[in-house]
Amino acid sequence: MALALRCLRPLPPLLLRSAPAVPRGLPRSPGGCPAPLPLPGGCSRCAQHLLLSRQLATKKAKGKGQSQAKVNISAALVEDIINLEETSEDMQAVIEALKEDFSRNLSVRTSPGALDSITVVTKDGKFPLNQLGQISQKSPQLLTVNMASFPESTAAAAKAIRESGMNLNPEVDGTVIRVPVPKVTREHRESLAKLAKQATNKSKEALRKVRSKSITQVKKSKNKVSEDTIWLLEKQIQQMADEAAAEMDKLLAAKTKELLG
Repeated sequence: MALALRCLRPLPPLLLRSAPAVPRGLPRSPGGCPAPLPLPGGCSRCAQHLLLSRQLATKKAKGKGQSQAKVNISAALVEDIINLEETSEDMQAVIEALKEDFSRNLSVRTSPGALDSITVVTKDGKFPLNQLGQISQKSPQLLTVNMASFPESTAAAAKAIRESGMNLNPEVDGTVIRVPVPKVTREHRESLAKLAKQATNKSKEALRKVRSKSITQVKKSKNKVSEDTIWLLEKQIQQMADEAAAEMDKLLAAKTKELLG
């Protein structure tokens, strides 16, 4: 009997070691409720805190020679701080505007559409050329702009065409502006490539303004949310801007290749 009792004495410690470990350090909401999982119908603030805590782990995981993990915060969880979807749309709008600029204004072969968006400065304000005159192509080597509807703006329209950066030298004949299409020379191609670079830089400046506006919006909530949340949101906005800038670089590379041949 004594031997049997001695054999049973180690059982409690063994049972204790075999019991499932109680997790420590679970994320807690400001109200103190643990949130191991964002349960349906549970505390949404806890779920948000848990998500941001998991994202923050990527910040601390960065080491020498390692790339930093990509941040991907759910827009719905931070909509009371900033509208990330709107920020994304604003950045995409800048990209689309650059595409439109490349398509309309930067072509080796000058077409009537290339003149449409040239801005003409008149005494009544600024207007696209196609709102003041009728643009047509008489031959592969000649475009014309009929200014009969606004004859007083003929000189201003010719000046705008000349200063458009498209290497055009318009000739005024009454209310008709004749625009000889220049031959495609190496110099002309290089000039267009420079314009493409300038347009891309201008678009990146617009992109930086979108980014700065969004980060300013986030910082307005610094007294309401944690520093980690602010850091993660700033990082995500910068990440979105970097991706948009990278897409612009790809568009520029493709356009430059097209222009230089």
